[in-house]
Amino acid sequence: MLTGTETRRLARGLVVASHAAPAVVVTGLAAALAAALGSGAITIVLVTVAVGTGQLSVGWSNDWLDAARDAAVGRTDKPVVAGLVTARILRTAAFAALAASVVASLALGVVPGTAHLVAVGSAWAYNARLKATVWSWLPYALSFGLLAVFVVLAAPGARVPAGWAVVAAALLGVGAHVANTLPDLEGDAATGVRGLPHRLGRRPSGVLAPCVLVTAVAVVVIGPAGSPGPAAWAGGAVAACLALAAGAIALTRPHSRAPFGLSMGVAVVCVVLLALAATDIAVVP
Repeated sequence: MLTGTETRRLARGLVVASHAAPAVVVTGLAAALAAALGSGAITIVLVTVAVGTGQLSVGWSNDWLDAARDAAVGRTDKPVVAGLVTARILRTAAFAALAASVVASLALGVVPGTAHLVAVGSAWAYNARLKATVWSWLPYALSFGLLAVFVVLAAPGARVPAGWAVVAAALLGVGAHVANTLPDLEGDAATGVRGLPHRLGRRPSGVLAPCVLVTAVAVVVIGPAGSPGPAAWAGGAVAACLALAAGAIALTRPHSRAPFGLSMGVAVVCVVLLALAATDIAVVP
């Protein structure tokens, strides 16, 4: 039986290994989109549970599968290396969360449920193998694009996701992937992880990340029907400024952490604009 201290350490390890910040952002975005599309309370809850548990399974499986590599490069910021949780516990937790995601996803219907489970499976494929290949960007594009598909198909009415929304979500995923590798580029490469950003190198990746993300913002600004509103223009301007700063610093000071932070700022702007444009994401075929 675990003591109080051991329980707290385990809980902390599970939270850290879940990659809580991006998991909360993705889950919150899905829930907000579901609500904006007129989904009922039960549907919103199921969407939240499906996406939330799916995100947990992806985060926990990532740290479980990377445990040996993290130990090899002394990643003491990782909970397994820090001794907060074991890889075996993370494996069990990942499969338990995956099972919960399967149930919640399919409860929303076979078609939307399958779309979401393909997105989760794509993320698992990234963790298991694709992160070390030139195709590392593909699971992010597929998973983020399918998230928009899932939420729209789960909503009431015979509607389908607008093409611009799927493209924007896919670009957001790719940009986030490239930016997320920047802090750990050398450590990853030292353990055999050779994804697209690693093959491009720090300076090109530092420029590519904000470029892809600001393109996603541009799609969200001009994609919906009608003229962009003041909020869309303001968000686009902020994103452009952040992207320009990130690219300039990546070129002149490639080892700075600023391009990562600035790129994440562009990603946040994109998420906010997507939420504001939620009512235009679903269209009648």
